[in-house]
Amino acid sequence: MLKPHLDLTEITLSSENVYDGKLLHVRADQARLPDGKVAVREYIKHPGAVVIIPLLDNGELVLERQYRYPLQREFYELPAGKIDAGEDPLRCAQRELLEETGYTAKSWRYIATLHPCIGYSDEKLIYYLAEGLTFRGASLDDGEHLEVLTLGLPTALEWVKTGKISDNKTVSGLFWAEKLLNGTW
Repeated sequence: MLKPHLDLTEITLSSENVYDGKLLHVRADQARLPDGKVAVREYIKHPGAVVIIPLLDNGELVLERQYRYPLQREFYELPAGKIDAGEDPLRCAQRELLEETGYTAKSWRYIATLHPCIGYSDEKLIYYLAEGLTFRGASLDDGEHLEVLTLGLPTALEWVKTGKISDNKTVSGLFWAEKLLNGTW
């Protein structure tokens, strides 16, 4: 039996802009806690992103291999991209799939919205399944370098187990793909 819910709301008392970057904005707020005490809440404002699960007619997924500077290494990832200000998330997903992989999709299906970093960011990831893919040719953004590859879902999931795929958004997307392909979603 569920107990009555406590009010856990934290009330913003003040908000300071600590850093404004090209992508990220850092805030430091003073917040009143449910017990009346005041605490500092530091967090990152993020514009949000889309993650695409591109499924080829032969059942393989389209993935990317790219270097990620913060961790100084290459990662295997599902295609994804930042949502521009005022941009519709589905349009962003369509744009990113074409730009990064060269594919367009006949069919798009919203899957879920996840919040990967709730302790320090307001970032949200909006997942879409893209099917009926046709290759048109990639058009990477300036400064973007990646390799496109195709991979069967069983291999991709094995790569998660062995640590070859460790990117959180991709791991989550692969688990969604597994549910979708097995008809359990």
